[in-house]
Amino acid sequence: MSQNPSQQSQQAVQTTGHVWDGDLQEFNNPLPTWWVYTFFATIIFAIGYWLIYPAWPIGNTYTRGFDTITYVDKAGQKVTSHWNTRALLMEDMNKATAFQKPFFDKVMATPYEQIAKDPELENFVMATGHSLFENNCASCHQTGGQGLVGHYPNLTDDDWLYGGHYAQIAYTITDGRHGYMPTFGEVLEPAQIDDLANYVASLSGIPADPAKVAAGKHLFHSDTAGCFYCHGEQATGRHVIGAPNLTDQIWLWADVPAHRTAQGKIEAIRKVIYNGVNKGVMPAWGDRLSPVDIKVLTFYVHNLGGGQ
Repeated sequence: MSQNPSQQSQQAVQTTGHVWDGDLQEFNNPLPTWWVYTFFATIIFAIGYWLIYPAWPIGNTYTRGFDTITYVDKAGQKVTSHWNTRALLMEDMNKATAFQKPFFDKVMATPYEQIAKDPELENFVMATGHSLFENNCASCHQTGGQGLVGHYPNLTDDDWLYGGHYAQIAYTITDGRHGYMPTFGEVLEPAQIDDLANYVASLSGIPADPAKVAAGKHLFHSDTAGCFYCHGEQATGRHVIGAPNLTDQIWLWADVPAHRTAQGKIEAIRKVIYNGVNKGVMPAWGDRLSPVDIKVLTFYVHNLGGGQ
């Protein structure tokens, strides 16, 4: 049984009435009901968002919304502010501080040697120390603490200019250091500097001229050069003044590892003797970091190089 024309007309797809090229029409299909409701819901949500949070610029200011955040600022004062990302950060930091405070209190009350015997506390100190190191120390000592030859000491090699005991590391961090070696280029003859360079190279097993080594050894222990005053009779260094150990094959100021030939290594040593060192400056952190931060960093750095 066929449908009548009126029924067929009601079931036909409606068009906008626009026709192109004789038979190209634009359908007028209604949007799905769920889509329409979703669209209106987004409008309602947007209006609510505009009311609660900062949203619209107005002249040189903006609508601040009705939502507020309360936090404690660096001065210890409680502050209530309209919602903004800075206030949210401060609130999150307050929560983190409240969570960490019991651990920090325990760190301050626990001797360094005992921290390593408490796995939970040690994990906390190492994780916190890593963050502190990245934010304050890595720009010079590098991310892993490996340092940079000619500029910053390697903290992972168990070779300590000023000593690797907890108290010595804490003092270094708190008060800073200023390494210094005088310029010998204006004091000694070029041949004497060459002799010293050969002697110092021989202390680390680098092949050197035996005659120059003998002359350099005599010069090293004489009042003419006076190297032994700082580096010691055995050239093993002195922690009290940060004089390096010259016998351990570890180099900070002379970039010996960069050279493959013995002559290149000796020349690197010669340059340091000739020019001296006056750039071994580490700033004091005692006025920038809290006592507990310094203790955490001390433990962390101590563990990087198997401290003494």
